[in-house]
Amino acid sequence: MANFDFRTCSISGLKIDKASENLVRWNLIAAFATLAVGGLFALLVALTRWPSVHLLPLEFYYRFLTLHGIDALLAWIIFFEIALVHFTSAVLLGTRSYVPWLGWLAFALMLIGGGVINVIVLLGKADVMFTSYVPLKADPIYYLGVILFAVGALLGFIIFFINVILSKRDGGYKRSLPLGVFGLGAASIIAVLTLLHGAGIFVPTLLWSMNLIPNVDPSAYRLVFWGLGHSSQQINVCAMVSVWYMTSAFVVGGKPVNEKLSRTAFVLYILFINIASEHHLLVDPVLSTWHKIVNTSYMMHLAVLASMIHAFAIPASMEVALREQGYTRGLFEWVKKAPWSNPAFSGIAISILLFGFLGGITGVIFGTEQFNIIRHNTWAITGHFHGTVVAGTTIAFMGFTYLLIPYIFKRELIWKGFATIQPYLYGVGVAILSIGMMSAGAFGIPRRHYDVTFSGAPFSFTFDPAVDMFMSMMGVGAVLAVLGGVLYILIAFGSVIFGKEVQ
Repeated sequence: MANFDFRTCSISGLKIDKASENLVRWNLIAAFATLAVGGLFALLVALTRWPSVHLLPLEFYYRFLTLHGIDALLAWIIFFEIALVHFTSAVLLGTRSYVPWLGWLAFALMLIGGGVINVIVLLGKADVMFTSYVPLKADPIYYLGVILFAVGALLGFIIFFINVILSKRDGGYKRSLPLGVFGLGAASIIAVLTLLHGAGIFVPTLLWSMNLIPNVDPSAYRLVFWGLGHSSQQINVCAMVSVWYMTSAFVVGGKPVNEKLSRTAFVLYILFINIASEHHLLVDPVLSTWHKIVNTSYMMHLAVLASMIHAFAIPASMEVALREQGYTRGLFEWVKKAPWSNPAFSGIAISILLFGFLGGITGVIFGTEQFNIIRHNTWAITGHFHGTVVAGTTIAFMGFTYLLIPYIFKRELIWKGFATIQPYLYGVGVAILSIGMMSAGAFGIPRRHYDVTFSGAPFSFTFDPAVDMFMSMMGVGAVLAVLGGVLYILIAFGSVIFGKEVQ
């Protein structure tokens, strides 16, 4: 190992090899860029769904909605997660990247695939939205782009196992994996299963779009697709929780009160969390009622148990660490004295709070067989997954970025005052957005619908007047969240380019 180019981070003390550092850097840069693009489309879509603005014409609304899903839900998060793969499997273990060439191949495939998708959709050849449900048909190159991106991501997650196994062989770690590495291991296992689902459905769909096979059964497509579409969020959950544990350790020195219990919770994710993907099929006639009830009660709640364990374990680790630093007056001095001005800490604190109350609780409710039937095709579901993917995962990743910039890019943050308020601005915006969506959905506002006023339609329908308030609430939240997102992108890119070098 002495023959490889290592350095020791002056802030964290981490031992970092040059190949891993570069792979983390470029995957993060790609993540920042795709978030910027996805955020732009988010603003355009939100201003169209806001009836008093109604910005875009019909065709561009669905086109930009497709790209918002691809760039913000898929590309930004997976690029960041591949950066976390390299960070945890090499940097946290103090070892090297064993297959950097495979890391660059994975990065290139993801970059090319994502670029192809964006170009084809912008050209108007794939207005099929994120789900791409058949019999909607896109240009074959669109499906090829999705496959390239998925294969690249699959290779990226496989690198995790290669690094960990070879590091163990070379004595890179003596006992069990650090908890942050263990959590990314769980995410990588789920990712392999998830991306294989993607290959399993998009390859025949590609052949169908090329007229090489006569059809793809819509029910079979939906079943296998959601093994990709929703399970990708389960990768995010594991990665997000790992970021919570790592940030707690880096910022306040937090250690789990019972690490074995936290590891058990990650195992529960591996075993049961993908099963929750079936809640997208609860309104379909294909599966039996018995099957649906078992899936959405006994099975799904074992994954919910894992989230509840983490929800108690991480704040407890922070409390113990801060009390050890002397903040022992009363029950809550440790809360008052926590480093709330540190955007890494505030980012995960906001992520935990919003994910639990906006994403987690609503996910359990909306995922039940009985309740799903009246909420599934409403805007309430959109509000739910903005409470998970955005309020949870995206804010957690934003917070962790403020640690990775000095650790990996060796740069200080610019605009430190703005960095302090950024997680709060973004978090408040997303919370308002999500609550507005879920409240409007309670009145029956449909998902994805271009014009809820039904202007010019042969059959009209008028929603409860309260809906106008909730739609406006969504619009205001979207604007605030976009402002917070723009601030994050400017700080991230600005720090990487102009930040003072860390010695």
